Amino acid sequence: MSVTEMFSYIQAFLSADQEIREDIRKVVQVLEQTAREILTLLQSVHQPSGFKEIPSKCAKAKELFCTVRMHFGELKNKFPVEQYYRFHEHWRFVLQRLAFLAAFVVYLESASLVTRDEVAQILGIEVVREKGFHLDVEDYLAGVLIMASELSRLAVNSVTAGDYGRPLRISNFINELDSGFRLLSLKNDPLRKRYDGLKYDVKKIEEVVYDLSIRGLTKEQEAGGDK
Repeated sequence: MSVTEMFSYIQAFLSADQEIREDIRKVVQVLEQTAREILTLLQSVHQPSGFKEIPSKCAKAKELFCTVRMHFGELKNKFPVEQYYRFHEHWRFVLQRLAFLAAFVVYLESASLVTRDEVAQILGIEVVREKGFHLDVEDYLAGVLIMASELSRLAVNSVTAGDYGRPLRISNFINELDSGFRLLSLKNDPLRKRYDGLKYDVKKIEEVVYDLSIRGLTKEQEAGGDK
């Protein structure tokens, strides 16, 4: 093979690679738009009247996740299965954001932590790497940590809305979550930095609970619950 032929071959490879990346970017842009729609929908739960709308907002979010599954179906066909991590950076951010949104919906509905398998099912992707387009463990954990920040905000807004019991439940949940993360040895730098933010979320929620306690509002909430 001559030098000219060699570089012509390389150019053909680069062009094909660029075409794949462009196709991936187009689908990712649509996924990002859908993620923004879901986030905008769920942001209403932070409003004073939003707690009453949680069931309807979660139902609408689930409808939008149907669109997400469709687009992930398109995305997984844009590149060879074995090259997942070669193109991973293109969809890493939106995948983590969608994992957070799925986790947030599950928490709002059941006050429980979504599993990695459940997130993958909601998004219409795999869990096992060998099966193709999958939810990486670190992307799942990043989504859970984003949810923790959202819950710290929800705890503050719950007080504004006069719901004094919710911050207590959020506090218990976040403390359990923090205990779980302490069991992990995180080697991923971005994930470890995001985990550092969980410590501030725990502190923020504890301050809310403390403020409620010294004002006697937690006792009022417990008395109201007993009645």
